[in-house]
Amino acid sequence: RLFRCQVTDVSTPAGFGRWLLRSVVTVLVLGLGLSPQDGAAQDLTIAVSRTSLSLPLYVAETQKFFVDEGLTVQTRECIGGQRCMKLLLDGQVQLATASEIPVMFNSFTRSDYAIVATFVTSGRDVKLVVRKSAGIETPAQLTGKRIGAVKGTSGHYFLDTFLVFNGIDPKKVELVSLPPEQIEQALQDKKIDAAAIWEPFAYKSLKALADDGLVLPSGRIYTQSFNLIAGRKLIAEREADIVKVLRALDRAQRWIRDRPLEAQAILKDRLQEGQAFIDATWQDFNYRLSLDQSLLSTIEGEARWALREGHVPPDSKTPNYLQFIEAGPLRKAVPGAVILFK
Repeated sequence: RLFRCQVTDVSTPAGFGRWLLRSVVTVLVLGLGLSPQDGAAQDLTIAVSRTSLSLPLYVAETQKFFVDEGLTVQTRECIGGQRCMKLLLDGQVQLATASEIPVMFNSFTRSDYAIVATFVTSGRDVKLVVRKSAGIETPAQLTGKRIGAVKGTSGHYFLDTFLVFNGIDPKKVELVSLPPEQIEQALQDKKIDAAAIWEPFAYKSLKALADDGLVLPSGRIYTQSFNLIAGRKLIAEREADIVKVLRALDRAQRWIRDRPLEAQAILKDRLQEGQAFIDATWQDFNYRLSLDQSLLSTIEGEARWALREGHVPPDSKTPNYLQFIEAGPLRKAVPGAVILFK
């Protein structure tokens, strides 16, 4: 390397003071192997899906829990975990929020990422909204109908699971692949007869359809996990910062539990929704940090579905999904939150 030499007059007290300070800083920098740019090493960018599932991130940001951990965190909003994860895989962000479905689909082509924590689960986030005017009021009436969903997402998996659970071959319906933000209008325009979609799009669609809209009951056929996902490079180089992020999220989740009305106000502001939306959906989400065996079992089941239904190349080999879960940071951040078996 080339070093710039700066001559300092040390014959005066002020000059000697400047020289001494600069010398001490130089020794520390060289001794620690740092560079002037390393002051920005605490910056992190997280791709955050615009959904009720992301409430712990919203709380941690607005209540400055990340700042309290010594982190400068920037959030980048995206619609749907599929898009958020793409930002991560494209190298545009260092962390992303997504359900386990994008983790599964991408695992067939790459392995440079891992789930570091599940921060919310829900058995009611994804809903099947139908138009009664299309002749649908029971699951059996879905046969032959046009059903909108975002292909390769939790909505897609939920739809197939719902159909099979109700004795309907998924091939007996017409899947219409649509972006989430187009679902509501497609239902109103009668371009589709039903839609499997997550919140807040399910609520918006039902509200837009008014008396013509209906949510078909689904029971607990699918429990969705929403996860924090990191690149392998970040995990290897900055595990301590990931631990800090998880500590901030743990604090946010306790804040949600202890101050639900204030948490609801944050969610309404972020999603630009009213209290009616909160009242209709608040009980659908379980905000808790975890990494447990059910996550692993769910991903493995989804991989079998993807292979069986031809959503991935037929000669694909099912990965070992334990290798797509990195439990170390969560074990350090929240002892006892990890229950995984090899």
